[in-house]
Amino acid sequence: MLVARTRGGTGWELQAVDEAGVAAGPVRRVPRLETAVREQEAQGGPRWVWWRTAEVYPVLLDAGVRVARCYDAGAVESLLRTHAGEAFVPPQSSGREPTARTQQISLFGEAEAAPVEDAAGEPAPGTLDELRVLHAEQLARLSEVRREDPGFGLLVAAESAACLAAVEMGRAGLPWSVRIHDQVLEDLLGPRPQHTGRPRGLQTLAEEVARLLAPDHTGPGLPMNPDSPGEVLKAFKRQGIQLTTTRAWELKTIDHPAVAPLLRYKELARLHVAHGWAWQDQWVRDGRFHAEYVPGGVVTGRWATSGGGALQIPKVMRACVVADPGWVLVAADAGQLEPRILAALSGDRGMIAATADPDLYTALARQALGRPEARGEAKIGLLAAMYGARANTPAMVALQRRFPQALALLERAARTGEDGGSVRSVLGRTCPPPDPSWQDVPPEQALSRSRARGRFTRNFVIQASAADWANALVAGLRRRLAALDETDGRAELVFFQHDEVIVHAPARLSEAVVAAIVGSGAEATALVLGERGVRIPLAAAPIGSYAEKN
Repeated sequence: MLVARTRGGTGWELQAVDEAGVAAGPVRRVPRLETAVREQEAQGGPRWVWWRTAEVYPVLLDAGVRVARCYDAGAVESLLRTHAGEAFVPPQSSGREPTARTQQISLFGEAEAAPVEDAAGEPAPGTLDELRVLHAEQLARLSEVRREDPGFGLLVAAESAACLAAVEMGRAGLPWSVRIHDQVLEDLLGPRPQHTGRPRGLQTLAEEVARLLAPDHTGPGLPMNPDSPGEVLKAFKRQGIQLTTTRAWELKTIDHPAVAPLLRYKELARLHVAHGWAWQDQWVRDGRFHAEYVPGGVVTGRWATSGGGALQIPKVMRACVVADPGWVLVAADAGQLEPRILAALSGDRGMIAATADPDLYTALARQALGRPEARGEAKIGLLAAMYGARANTPAMVALQRRFPQALALLERAARTGEDGGSVRSVLGRTCPPPDPSWQDVPPEQALSRSRARGRFTRNFVIQASAADWANALVAGLRRRLAALDETDGRAELVFFQHDEVIVHAPARLSEAVVAAIVGSGAEATALVLGERGVRIPLAAAPIGSYAEKN
């Protein structure tokens, strides 16, 4: 069933289409979308086709109407275009939250902000006719793509279901105790400032740093601003210490009494900015942290957020996530997901056998190094192989010898990237091509760029396939949660991050929710990876606070 706003946005238009996207009924115009959708959902519900779930679904949730299935044409367009070799453009958020910038988490670095724009930078379909034409074209393209990547249909379904789950999560909100949040901040920073300025704890640290870096200063105010890298570098230079950055790793290499309080200041200042009282005022309402999630917001298919930092909650703030009285948080994450994905994709029998062990790295150490206690060496060696480190350590050599198929898959992906090619996930999510002029540089820079792209494609195959699995997990979980008894309230998925989920549910449903999570994980493994003998453990347990999770 196609759904689009009328011209001028005064109402909505709906039309049934067949499996080829051809109109199968007249256009129906309604002033209120929720009434028509509620009627259809009561009869079993069609698959709703719209341009952006983040734009349409909030209207339904505001009226208490949920849908079982949808086809997000915007998300599908992004998948199809990257599969065809076009550049990746982050999907558009709804713009309903205070910020209109999407947080993209880069593959090898920290989060960076990128402007929100539509798929491929083109305008969305403005009418029902335009949506119908686009949908029919997409179905034809999907048919062609599935001949090459049979799993692409599942990718489209899982991505669309993830879009529904993301809006539901943002609307439900993560249970958040303002009282505990205030206490954590006061313990670390001091009382909340009455006006602008640093909290007392930060100001004390700032003064200590200034005293140690400028002991002869006698004038009013601080002689330097610890928030300014330039001023900090100049202050150290006056002390006879030459630094190139104020990053923690470089500061830790020097012996100076100002280093410890400066590092502590930087840590607490980040907390104050990212999750301080201003953050609380903006993002927490009625005991819930409401973020806007953006499925597929990162090139690998991982989710991003449009503000609020929901995917970057520091450990010290986990105590703020507390279940309501009579309710529990059921938390779960997949154990060592990426190396298990590698085992499945490569078909390496030795590594597949190792996935039977709850602790995969111990099994790898036993098989490759002959010493289960060498778990740490095996873990570092395998992660280095997946991320493209060029350290030829004994552990990496042993892993290469013991699991040749797994390591060969990574090498093939790297070589493809170095040659300017693209690689795909297990379901067909495709990495974007390099810029056409990426090698129009001196030879030494060309080699560096080639190797960097090889590291990217080496890891993309694994991370993107893990994202495929995680979206299938979320799709199955929201379906199972919707089937649970709602007498005492609805069990809600309230947090998702890469391979981790948290469900807020009435305490009496805790066992049913655990079963739903475990069942969804097993289903995702079967659907995405097939019967390859790979085990992905998904341990779920009810807790009262996120801080209780291991």
